[in-house]
Amino acid sequence: MSNYEKQTDEADKYSLRGRVFDKLREDIISGVYKDKEELKEVAIGQELGVSRTPVREALRQLELEGLVTIIPNKGAYVTGITDKDIEDIFAIRSHLEGLCAAWACDNATKEQVDALEENVYLANFHADKEHFDQVVELDNKFHKLLYESCGSRILAKVLIEYHLYARRVRTVNLSEKERAKHSIGEHEKIVSAIKAKNKEEAERNAYEHIAQSILRMKNADK
Repeated sequence: MSNYEKQTDEADKYSLRGRVFDKLREDIISGVYKDKEELKEVAIGQELGVSRTPVREALRQLELEGLVTIIPNKGAYVTGITDKDIEDIFAIRSHLEGLCAAWACDNATKEQVDALEENVYLANFHADKEHFDQVVELDNKFHKLLYESCGSRILAKVLIEYHLYARRVRTVNLSEKERAKHSIGEHEKIVSAIKAKNKEEAERNAYEHIAQSILRMKNADK
């Protein structure tokens, strides 16, 4: 086997392991797999159409992230995400999102600001029509656009990870018209501040948006 073939083979293995990891993490975070549920390598491999090896490697990676506990000679079990974990993630994310918005004031291009404004317009439209699936999709896109606008690949990568773990909060907050409109209104304030290159206001608005998100979820759960 040539060096190129070896490199291609290794890349394929990594890509396969990565896809299995992403699918399992998504299913754990979204609640497809419940806390303490056993993750069986053979069953997962059959479901995803892969051998046990990439499943085993993905489970080890999930253990490093704290989402899975592997007990020798027994198996792998879901650790899950607690309410405390969610609160911690949002507390950290609120500060990082504020920093992201402040940096976007210096680094966002006109095209990126235009895309953010268009996103807010479309989100309001779909919220008024109570198309909540589209609202959730646009919320995901808004934050991705914001992260890309900050000019820092490192900060964007960290925030994308935190945003993934906030799935439950988004589902609650964006599945009812009044809460969705509040969230979109906060997005609009963030974009306005970035467009005006007002760093302090952009940082404050982004921080408060994340802080309010967790409060809306708590109130909805009561």
